[in-house]
Amino acid sequence: MRPPGMLLTAPASGSGKTLITCGILQALVNRGLKIASFKCGPDYIDPMFHGKVIGVKSRNLDTFFTDADTARYLYAKNTSGFDGAVVEGVMGYYDGLGGIRTEGSTYDVARTLDLPAVLVINGRGASLSVVAMIKGFLEYRQDSHICGVILNQVSPMISRQLKDLIEQELKIRVYGYVPKMTELSLDSRHLGLVLPGEIKELKEKLNHLAEELEKTLDLDGMLHFSREYEGRSGKIFQENGKSAGTGEEKACTARIREEIRALSFPEKVRIAVAEDDAFCFTYLDNLELLEELGAELVPFSPTEDAELPRNVSGLILSGGYPELHAEALSKNQSMRTAIRSAVEGGMPCIAECGGFLYLHRELEGADGKLWPMAGVLDAKAYRTKRLSRFGYITLEAKENQLLGKTGDRIRGHEFHYWDSESCGESFHAEKPAGSREWDCVHGTQMLYAGFPHLFYYSNLYVPHRFLKACRKYKESGDICEADDKREPRIRSEKYIREDEHICLY
Repeated sequence: MRPPGMLLTAPASGSGKTLITCGILQALVNRGLKIASFKCGPDYIDPMFHGKVIGVKSRNLDTFFTDADTARYLYAKNTSGFDGAVVEGVMGYYDGLGGIRTEGSTYDVARTLDLPAVLVINGRGASLSVVAMIKGFLEYRQDSHICGVILNQVSPMISRQLKDLIEQELKIRVYGYVPKMTELSLDSRHLGLVLPGEIKELKEKLNHLAEELEKTLDLDGMLHFSREYEGRSGKIFQENGKSAGTGEEKACTARIREEIRALSFPEKVRIAVAEDDAFCFTYLDNLELLEELGAELVPFSPTEDAELPRNVSGLILSGGYPELHAEALSKNQSMRTAIRSAVEGGMPCIAECGGFLYLHRELEGADGKLWPMAGVLDAKAYRTKRLSRFGYITLEAKENQLLGKTGDRIRGHEFHYWDSESCGESFHAEKPAGSREWDCVHGTQMLYAGFPHLFYYSNLYVPHRFLKACRKYKESGDICEADDKREPRIRSEKYIREDEHICLY
């Protein structure tokens, strides 16, 4: 049986769910529990924060990226051996594709995984209206999965009064309140992000928050209910055909594991993966899938290291913030030369968003200056005044190339303030809601370079094809032989974001 889990959600962004989620995670960790955490949606920042600052395993759950069976598989895989799981929602509970559908929403995750949801209600500037709001969320969908409420930014007196009204009129448990705590607010900057090292005594603040939540929230009651709910998980909704039961979940897990095994290679192939402050946006499920398929991942820093790791046969340039580190990247000329030589020499390369910017001839940094980059692409990357083409997309290969044959499809998303003089045209991108579509990505038999971030579990053949090309490159004998005496590098996971989410739909 999978460990008990709970999902924290809210009517809208800015309700305080991120801070409360972090406080609850910290409190559970302080109790000595082994907790897995998840973030709904295409979010790199919150999982990095959970992992780096709180010290818990954290992954993404996204029902646009994956079908229901795969979402259940990833949840089961990433909670195996844990005492429990906490899932943080994204945006408003029912907000999904196009802003008018529930597909891809936090509610869709709760329904797919049959998780109990706790609704965080910001009570600032309201009283009795809070009851009406909760009633609306409970009744909007018959299978809302909302099983509890937390009142945020309310006084102890108002909390007691509202708790009685809510529990009497709506027959739903109120698990306590969170007072206004201005000293725990998180600052934001470029893309709503800050460095944990820039937040004074961040760990101490979270421990202080955890101590307060132990006083104001019924964490024991939440844990007890999540265990009780897990004991009957799937039974009610299986009767209505809305959720897979335990037997079905085991069957789909076995099926997906067999698919991965069938696509894996018996011998390891070394892949260099850019991981530092400039390249920190990588889905860990993607990396772990590559390892299961036969990759040996070797982290390196394009900012600090002089050369690529030795004996590598493939290259991954992750997304991140090259624009914030443009000067350092540009001044590391030996690395720029090494990467250009490797890519132009035929080494298979995946460069997403920030990695794509790095391959340009020059990049406009956050300082407004133009900095020479790797020069694989003869084009300039420049800053724009707003997000470009942001949100979920489905990509379809227009021609045979590294990550797909003509007509192959994979899901991903774009999210960037920077743009390029040459975005490529090897894939065709379509939004899942609405009519917007465009061509993108520079794709060859050995290169994927473009703004879209990919989620490999949406098409297992994509990482398989990449590793197949890397093996072919290795067998040709033309592999990077740069000297490598560095110690293994730990993923930086240095960025965090406050509870403010830009609509990605």
